[in-house]
Amino acid sequence: QLQASGGGSVQPGGSLRLSCAASGFALDDYGIGWFRQAPGKEREGVSYINVGRKFYADSVKGRFTISRDNAKNTVYLQMNSLKPEDTAVYYCARASRLIFSEWRAPPNYAHWGQGTQVTVSS
Repeated sequence: QLQASGGGSVQPGGSLRLSCAASGFALDDYGIGWFRQAPGKEREGVSYINVGRKFYADSVKGRFTISRDNAKNTVYLQMNSLKPEDTAVYYCARASRLIFSEWRAPPNYAHWGQGTQVTVSS
C-alpha cells in the first residue's frame, strides 16, 4: 500500500513537502511517480524516481524535488515556489515495470495512494 500525505493550503510562493509511505514492499525496488489531478483536468505526471534517476514535468522543474529515504520506506516531493496552478490532488504511484521515458503515463502504474489535496491561493 501507498499512503500519501503532507498536502495543505498555502499562499503563492510557499512550500509543502509531500510524503509517500509504502507498506508491504520496499520502495527502492520500484519506480515511484507523483501525479496530480485538478478538477476537470486529466491526471498528469509531476515527477518520478527510479534507480537513482529523477524526472520532472517541465512545469515544475527547478521548483519541485523528488527524493527517497529507504530507511523510512518513503518518497518525498518537496514543492517550493508554489503557484495557484499547482492546486490539485496529488497522488503517488508505483510503476508496474521498469520505465523511464514512459513515466508520465498513468497506465504504467499498478498501485496508487489515496491522494492528498494541495491548494495554492492568496
